[in-house]
Amino acid sequence: MDFRDDAQLDSSQVQDAGRGGGGFRGGPIAIGGGITGLIALVVALVLGNIGGGGGGQEAPGLQPTSNLADRCKTGADAEQDPKCEVVGVVNSIQAYWGETLQGYEQADTVLFEGGVQTGCGDATSAVGPFYCPNDRQIYLDLSFFEQLQSQFGAKGGPFAQAYVIAHEYGHHVQNLSGQLQGGSSVGTELQADCYGGVWTKQAVKTGFYEKEFTAAQIAEAMDAAAAVGDDRIQERTQGRVDPESFTHGSSKQRVAAFQTGYDSGDPNSCDPGKLQ
Repeated sequence: MDFRDDAQLDSSQVQDAGRGGGGFRGGPIAIGGGITGLIALVVALVLGNIGGGGGGQEAPGLQPTSNLADRCKTGADAEQDPKCEVVGVVNSIQAYWGETLQGYEQADTVLFEGGVQTGCGDATSAVGPFYCPNDRQIYLDLSFFEQLQSQFGAKGGPFAQAYVIAHEYGHHVQNLSGQLQGGSSVGTELQADCYGGVWTKQAVKTGFYEKEFTAAQIAEAMDAAAAVGDDRIQERTQGRVDPESFTHGSSKQRVAAFQTGYDSGDPNSCDPGKLQ
């Protein structure tokens, strides 16, 4: 992803909980957006889910299974190690929002395999990447990116992964700024897509990347956004599209929201009412 070789990584922003991290017990996590019925089983895999309810305010004790501090020290490590790549992406995203949003508070990303216990309840990998507002952490099983290609037809690639992470941090920004609750589910998700596009435009200024992202890399993000549009998922799973049941927005809406953020490079362009 063209990280600067000498960029200094802060691995403390990413926890590696491993398999069944935090004493996973197998119970379900509560997912925001009013997902019900048949689509619940599929949309649970879609990036952008927000955990809600259940659990305390603190993340249960996670026992690291690998020492990211030893593995992930520089941008050169991020080019070679998938988990260090996550560290680099997270560092860049948080550096941007730390300079942009007054009072920004960092949120950790927790890497897990199979299942994890969170401040929003227990989750399996089937939930996909999600943000838990109760403990203010992002949860990510790296196997999701294989599912993004095999089950949703995305082309994949490193920047598709960066888009997913940037989207989840968009939810953290919404939480800190009081935007996470009260709006429509679709508007909330599209705004997070837009925030992801804003970071993409500004990422090189954070000092973690050698140069601005290429058109091919931006295309990876847009392809991932299109792949997880509600219409594409519904067509694939039930053979028909029901716009009334959308929770994340159509493929066209998600791509357009990301593009809006990228074109402007300004979070003020991400008005959820105008993105729908």
